[in-house]
Amino acid sequence: MATVNMVKKTSYDTPKSILIAPEKAFSIPVIVGNTGVSAGSDGRKIIKAGTAVGGDTSVLTNRQTALKVTNDSSNGSKSQGILLHDVDVTDGDANATMLVFGFVDLNKIETTAQPVTEAQKALTKITFMKSI
Repeated sequence: MATVNMVKKTSYDTPKSILIAPEKAFSIPVIVGNTGVSAGSDGRKIIKAGTAVGGDTSVLTNRQTALKVTNDSSNGSKSQGILLHDVDVTDGDANATMLVFGFVDLNKIETTAQPVTEAQKALTKITFMKSI
């Protein structure tokens, strides 16, 4: 009996930058879970760049913590950073880059990913501003 090899096709594009001054940013690698993330029309679960992530356990003290989206008023205060690039969590937990310190251009973040007020207040080392 012949076996069928499944090939997964992935396209790589240059990610758009949400930063105003990339040279003044500090980010860390993290793990992001797909809990509460809805699939788009293409069936993929994509968390957009600029989305606030966090949780009850600090990723700075426990590096294996899987973060979740905290971009809503009830969880915004648990935000620990924002995603620097889009992350595909369709197949489960995924590696991501979380901005811990820096200057973010709100005009470069999609409307659905804009950090809620509670998240912006919790992220005291990130400055959110709108470019001209």
